[in-house]
Parts: sequence; structure tokens; C-alpha cells
Amino acid sequence: MAAVISSLLLATAPSFAFTAQNGLAVRPETAGTFNVPWQGKAGPSAFWCAAGDYGIRALHLTPDTRIYRTSEPPRRSGEGVRFTLDPAGAASSTGLAVFWPKGAGITAGFAQSFCEEDFKRR
Repeated sequence: MAAVISSLLLATAPSFAFTAQNGLAVRPETAGTFNVPWQGKAGPSAFWCAAGDYGIRALHLTPDTRIYRTSEPPRRSGEGVRFTLDPAGAASSTGLAVFWPKGAGITAGFAQSFCEEDFKRR
């Protein structure tokens, strides 16, 4: 009976999730693609913080590696944001109010720097 319960728990358990510095979960999908599900009052910088933190601490990317948003902004209420390391799947914009860089990608280091901003608000 215990073996049956164990196997059921394993079958229904969510795939590995990384918890970013700001508390948002990051769920790996296919190679180089990951999703940051919506959690509470998360805005664009919180999603990018989680993506950058995951890239640097879990994927061991260098800070100058670009991460791209794949889901088109604006994000609908209750939706998460998908990211990739492949520029071919990039959305048209980052969803951030920044003057530079243009496009849907920023470096992992720049993305992770939003974690510091988030930390200062607490």
C-alpha cells in the first residue's frame, strides 16, 4: 500500500521548481525555456528578477548571457511569463519600461539586478 501511495505522489508532484530570491517559482520546460508562473502582485520586474536569478544560480549562465521573453506583453491577469535562451522565439518586447536595450531580451545580470530593487521595497 505504501508503494502505491508513493508512486501516486511522485506521479502527481510538480516538476522541479527553482525558487528565486524574490520568492517566485521558476519551472523549467524544454531545453533553454522556462516559465515563471503568476504569484500574487508580481509585476514585470519581479518576473525578470526570477528569470535572471534562475539563469545565473540554477543554469550557471554568465551575467552577460541574454534571456528572452517569449510571451508577448502585456501579461494578462493571472498569467505567468515564459522565457528562453533562444532569440528565435523572442517576443517583440521585454515588457519593461526601459530605454535600453530594445527588443525582448536582456542580460541575465541585468534581469537579476531587479531582485535587488525588489529586496529594497521590503
